[in-house]
Amino acid sequence: MTVRHFRSMLDLSSAELDTLIDRASAMKQELRAGQNHTAASGKVMAMIFEKSSTRTRVSFEAGMSQLGGHAMFLSPQDTQLGRGEPVEDSARVISSMVDVVMIRTFGHDIVERFAEYSSVPVINALSDSFHPCQLLADMQTYREHRGSIQGRKVTWVGDGNNMCHSYINAARQFDFELTVACPQGFDPDPELVAANAERVTIIRDPELAAKGSDLLVTDVFASMGQEQEQEQRLKQFAGYQLNETLLACAHPDALYMHCLPAHRGEEISASLMDRPDTVIWEEAENRLHAQKALLEFLLDAHTK
Repeated sequence: MTVRHFRSMLDLSSAELDTLIDRASAMKQELRAGQNHTAASGKVMAMIFEKSSTRTRVSFEAGMSQLGGHAMFLSPQDTQLGRGEPVEDSARVISSMVDVVMIRTFGHDIVERFAEYSSVPVINALSDSFHPCQLLADMQTYREHRGSIQGRKVTWVGDGNNMCHSYINAARQFDFELTVACPQGFDPDPELVAANAERVTIIRDPELAAKGSDLLVTDVFASMGQEQEQEQRLKQFAGYQLNETLLACAHPDALYMHCLPAHRGEEISASLMDRPDTVIWEEAENRLHAQKALLEFLLDAHTK
């Protein structure tokens, strides 16, 4: 039996992603109506955290519980993976005892190697290369407020990091145009850009990049593990803040998003964070619903 994984947006087809996002919105409404789900009844998920997180842990742990299952938190101090055991060995052992594995780590090769030797579905809850679970929530949020994102223009503002890479994959899977506004030296992976050249453009001027956009997105200038570069990056990213001025360059109906945590006054202005019409907080909540739909999909696929 072939095991389905979610290592990046490319592990699911465009049709599967569309169905999953619609299911996430339905599960969101069902939860609010008090309906219970049992897709994970009797199931156990191992949550391997080599990078800490607030939203990832809360959303996955709450989601698994709401599906009738159990989530097991494993920090680097709780597993031999953090003490030098080969990833392959950890994958064989852990997957023999649980029904699904979520891993949040550094090198994307760790996710790939773990999935290769796992007998159960593996979910990439963030690696240095991709953050696909966040994209599910972002795409759900856009669809709930503005409908299909197909054919729309999205502008990424800031570092060409793992979130930017996942937006490139999303542009391919959901068929939208992506403009990346970043300083010289902070471009996303050139091979990934080249593979999606028909829908991805890099522009240095953020206001020009934002012109006519339907969605503006940003992230911190210094990601986890780059804290020592924080002050230098603030200088290098001067002028790349997502703020009222930049939003005014976009389409009048444009949304703006941030995966959080945010550094107010750095990559995004405090005024945008506090606007009453912001969707950022709903975007964060949708991590719960999108991941529940993902868990349901993967667990169901694994039993067939």
